[in-house]
Amino acid sequence: MKRSDFLDQARNVIRTNQFSYSTEKTYVSWIYRYIVFHHKRHPAEMGAKEVAEFLSYLAIQRKVSASTQNQALNALAFLYKKVLKISLDHFEFRPARTGKRLPVVLSREETQRIISNLHGEFHLMASILYGSGLRLMECLNLRVKDIDFGLNVILVRGGNWDLDRRTVLPSMIVPQLNRQIEKARLRLEENMLLSEFRGASMPE
Repeated sequence: MKRSDFLDQARNVIRTNQFSYSTEKTYVSWIYRYIVFHHKRHPAEMGAKEVAEFLSYLAIQRKVSASTQNQALNALAFLYKKVLKISLDHFEFRPARTGKRLPVVLSREETQRIISNLHGEFHLMASILYGSGLRLMECLNLRVKDIDFGLNVILVRGGNWDLDRRTVLPSMIVPQLNRQIEKARLRLEENMLLSEFRGASMPE
């Protein structure tokens, strides 16, 4: 089986398990890197030893964070359990260092000063991130049908741990959000007049 065919197989299994599109892209990327690291050997020909070598390489040579290494581990565990139906024996690898840096938290005044210097879509996105508590990818994947203007609620689909949740839609950004939706609608109508317009790809 070609590498591209195998990645397509993995992608289909991920979609069957109803993971989010961002998780799909992340898992497929780690599976691809794992295959390339082992000189393009088929994962079915490898096992716990090769997985441990790859994870240790990430920690020692690449010096990735613990969260990044754990992300790779989750992707490969899914690969062997769900795609290949192969049980991985217990294995040990070099864990990545856990950072001890404290996060930088902006004050309310500092945040408002930053947002006030943004314009257009960037101002709207920053307002949604701050006012609704969305993560960046959740904001980028936000769809009109996920916004309830009557209840001032945003439905976040496929969030952390692939769980849906509801969060508040600040009333102060509703007018700007409505203008953006109308702007997008007019742009779509203009594009529809073009004979070669085929729309945009959407995750299944």
